[in-house]
Amino acid sequence: MAGDVENRVAFITGAAHGQGRAAALALAREGADIVGYDVAKKIEYPAYEFGTGEELESLKKEVESLGRKALVFAGDVRDDPAIASAVGTTIEVFGKIDILFNNAGICAYAPVHEMTELEWDAMIDINLKGSWLVARRVIPHMIRARSGVIINNSSVMGLRGGNRLSHYAASKWGMIGLTKSWAIELAPHNVRVVSIHPTGVNTPMNDGLAFLEGATPIEIAERSAGNLLPVPWVEPEDVAHMVVYLASEKARYVTGAQFVLDAGLLSR
Repeated sequence: MAGDVENRVAFITGAAHGQGRAAALALAREGADIVGYDVAKKIEYPAYEFGTGEELESLKKEVESLGRKALVFAGDVRDDPAIASAVGTTIEVFGKIDILFNNAGICAYAPVHEMTELEWDAMIDINLKGSWLVARRVIPHMIRARSGVIINNSSVMGLRGGNRLSHYAASKWGMIGLTKSWAIELAPHNVRVVSIHPTGVNTPMNDGLAFLEGATPIEIAERSAGNLLPVPWVEPEDVAHMVVYLASEKARYVTGAQFVLDAGLLSR
């Protein structure tokens, strides 16, 4: 029985672990070939651990164990030549990109009057500009194929404000603007664009934020979540299920929309 995304090619940023990895494996189980792109090293800001080259390689092996093909690339979403090279190689190998999951992102806390210009620029450049840099390399191939879907991973903070998170919230609100504008622009080419908005997700990012705050991951989650349902966070697989649906033909007329996976947080 064919899966929901049988024989499609998915390009996923921030793929080494967390939501990106979960989405890659979920899409592979449903028949997609996977391209994983991740910085795969520690960067200047935020000062916590990121995905690794070993995680990227293990993702490749896990996808292949599911009977699908995989490519992985270590690269920063702020590095346009690296993005162009990864997309170019993907087209050489697979001939197309059907799904783009703009997932790479960072988070850190800083009062608005205390954050540095470096902190502001890194947040906007990775979360917002990085999504554009990747998409602008992928979109021409989708236009040529007259088919494709772009899923932008925003946040509940793209729909509300957050204490000491103004730079993060600004980047995630910006992704809604990208989503709606790209949906208008690309609809004539049969390319769909949507954004997703999870509450806190149980990923290694929580460990990083906890390290920066001198707390535990569960303390960070419980302090910031406020979910209606009695959970501190959702799992990466919950996000992955939504990504698979939005990438599939079941969502063929869905574009320009925002999809919330918030355990009821925004109802407060």
